[in-house]
Order: sequence, then C-alpha cells, then structure tokens
Amino acid sequence: MILKAFKEKSIQKYVNNLLAERKASVNNDKVNTVAVLLNASEFHEFEVFRVYFKELGLNSPKNNIVAFTLDDKLDHNKWNTHYSPKDFGWKGKVNNQDLEDFLNEPYDLLICYFKNETLLLDYMTAASKAKFKVGISNYDERLYDLIIDVVLKDINIFKQELKKYLNILKKL
Repeated sequence: MILKAFKEKSIQKYVNNLLAERKASVNNDKVNTVAVLLNASEFHEFEVFRVYFKELGLNSPKNNIVAFTLDDKLDHNKWNTHYSPKDFGWKGKVNNQDLEDFLNEPYDLLICYFKNETLLLDYMTAASKAKFKVGISNYDERLYDLIIDVVLKDINIFKQELKKYLNILKKL
C-alpha cells in the first residue's frame, strides 16, 4: 500500500515535469493521423470514433484508439491498444511496447475522451508526442491545446464542436 503511494507520487512528479517542459505550438498543419485515449470505465463506444474519422476523411492506417482499464481481464479486442496500471513502473517507466510505440508516434491530433482525473491517463496525455491535444476535462488545462467541455454522453455535440474548431484552426 505504501509502495503504491510512492509509485503514484513518482509518476505524478514525472507528469508535472513533462507539463512544465511542454510548449504548446498551434500551427496550420493539416490533420492526417488521429489517436483517441479512452477510459474504458467511463466510455466504451469506441466505434463512434472510427465512424467519425471516416466522416472527416481521416482514413490513415496509423489512426489509433487506446483504452485504459483497471481490470486486465476485460475483453480488449475492441481497441487497437489497451493498458492497465500494471503496464507502468516507477518514475514514468512504461512496461508495454505497444504503449511505448503509442507515446512516441507523432500523431497530428490526440483526442482525450475522459472526464475523471486519472493519473495514468494524464501521464499518457502528457507523454504523448501528439502535435495537437484535445480534451473534454478541464481539471488540468496544461494537458491540452483545446478543451471542449461536454458531458461524456454528448458525443455528437463533441464531434460537432471538434469539427468546427478544427476548421477554424485550418486543420481539416
């Protein structure tokens, strides 16, 4: 129990360091590759995003949906990649090659579709090399370049707003 608290503290310190070094740079580069980060306990309708990518004409084979779950025994065939707390070590060390690849892939857009503050989801958001990060939660504004504050069940409103802002920013 005490070790778990120390581990979480070391990961939180790593996240804070990543966010302190982060420089938000918004440019006019078009979006070609998209990744979605979900919390499986909050939202599990992953197929909505695949359909949405097709509607926007974002058909890159590099598009990715990643899910976080507290239960390793869940069926993970739905997501391209999934992870759980066991995939993380001390001081921000990732123990899963798929996650390491996800973090190092320079996606044009990262959509973080979760509301609850979760240290490991924050870690993935902060550590991602994505060029433009969009979230729906505003508990830590340092994580995102754009925040669209909607309720999780209002996915259609989120999709409309995201498309509107991506057009305004000349990313589509």
